[in-house]
Amino acid sequence: MKVLVTGVNGQLGHDVMLELDRRGHEAYGSGSSGQYHGAEDLLTLPYVAMDITDARQVSQLVGQLRPDAVIHCAAWTAVDAAEDAENLPKVRAVNVDGTRHLSEACASVGAKMLYISTDYVFSGQGREAWQPDCKEYAPLNVYGQSKLDGELAVASALRRFYIVRTAWVFGRNGNNFVKTMLKLGRTHPQLRVVNDQIGTPTYTEDLARLLVDMIETEKYGYYHATNEGGYISWYDFACEIFRQAGMEVRVTPVSTAEYGLSKAARPFNSRLDKSKLRQAGFVPLPDWKDALNRYLKTQSEG
Repeated sequence: MKVLVTGVNGQLGHDVMLELDRRGHEAYGSGSSGQYHGAEDLLTLPYVAMDITDARQVSQLVGQLRPDAVIHCAAWTAVDAAEDAENLPKVRAVNVDGTRHLSEACASVGAKMLYISTDYVFSGQGREAWQPDCKEYAPLNVYGQSKLDGELAVASALRRFYIVRTAWVFGRNGNNFVKTMLKLGRTHPQLRVVNDQIGTPTYTEDLARLLVDMIETEKYGYYHATNEGGYISWYDFACEIFRQAGMEVRVTPVSTAEYGLSKAARPFNSRLDKSKLRQAGFVPLPDWKDALNRYLKTQSEG
C-alpha cells in the first residue's frame, strides 16, 4: 500500500512512518519544512515538502503520488498560542483549510484518509466517557474548534475516512508532558500539577500501530484511541513518571484554578470511550504504565 503521512517532523507522524516501513508499505513522509528535521531514524525514508495550507501544492503532490491512503498527523497543536488573535489565521489555515485541501485531494484520486483529532472537540464537562459517535460538540478553545472544523471538512469531502480522537500524547520525536516533567524534575525538588483534569495518556508508538492496523482495513468511521489502564489526572501521571524514572520529586496536587497559567480553557473531562475499537476487531493499546516504561527506556538510551 502506498501511504502519504503528514506531520512527520512531529511525534505521531514520525512513529507512523516507522510503523509503515516496518510492515513493508511504500510510505512517504511530508512536512512544511524543505527538509526532514526530526529523529535520525527517518532520514533514509522518502520525504516530500508540502505546505498543506497551499491548495494547489497539495493537489499537485497528491495527484503525482496517487497514494492509496493519507494519514494526516500535521496540526497546529500549541493550544495556548492559538488563543492569540494574531495566530488565529495560521491556526485555521493549518487545522481547517489544510485538512480540507487534503480531503479534497484524497477524493480526487480515490484515496482513503485517516484524520487525527482530539477530545477537545467536546465540552470537557461531566464524568461520563465521550463516545466516538457523539455529535454533541462544544469546543472550549480555538484549537478545539479548529480540530472540529477539520473533522467536518473530512466528513463532507469523503466517504472512506477514519477520524481518530486521542489525548495526552507523548512520543520520542518532539516535546510532551513526560519530557517536561523529567526536565523540571532535574532542577526543581517540588512541582505543582493539576489534579482535576482527567484522561488517559497515549504513547505515539502504540497509537501508530493501531492507525496502520486501521488503514489496512475498510472499517471506516469515528474512533477514540488512548492507552488502556483507566482514567487518571495529570497529577497521577506526573507521580508515575517520577516513580518509574527513580526521581525524588515532591508533586503537589492543585486545581486548574489554583494553577492558573493556561490562556486556553482546558477540558476537565477528557475520558474517551474506546470500546468501539474492540467491537471493530482492533487490538487496543497497552496499559499506559507499560507504555511509559517503554518510553522512558528510549529516553535513557537517547
